[in-house]
Amino acid sequence: MAINNPYSKYTTNAINSATPEELTLMLYNGALKFCNQAMAAYEASDYMKFNKLIQRVEDIIREFQITLNRKYEISEQLDTMYNYIYETLVRSNINKDPKLLEEATGLIRTMRDTWKEAMKLAKQGQ
Repeated sequence: MAINNPYSKYTTNAINSATPEELTLMLYNGALKFCNQAMAAYEASDYMKFNKLIQRVEDIIREFQITLNRKYEISEQLDTMYNYIYETLVRSNINKDPKLLEEATGLIRTMRDTWKEAMKLAKQGQ
């Protein structure tokens, strides 16, 4: 017997009705959420959870790389940044280094904030 979860339905509807720009923002927010959870797992010495959460962030970063539109010049710069973030996450995971995780989190946050501002400016320009 399935239990109806209103939050799950809300999330599904939000994803299904989101624009590509909003989906990108959701992915950035998800990556930040997993980074924060990974830091909490590290602080609790739960290294298996730390590993799994960092891998989730890595998956999001790889998705950003895979879906880059290569016909724009900026895509190469974004790819370089995503690659650096990915490698930083991997090193953080291997070495159980919270400073590297903080660095990656800061870069993701900056990219998310820039994306939000770009969305705002694009909306104003319409």
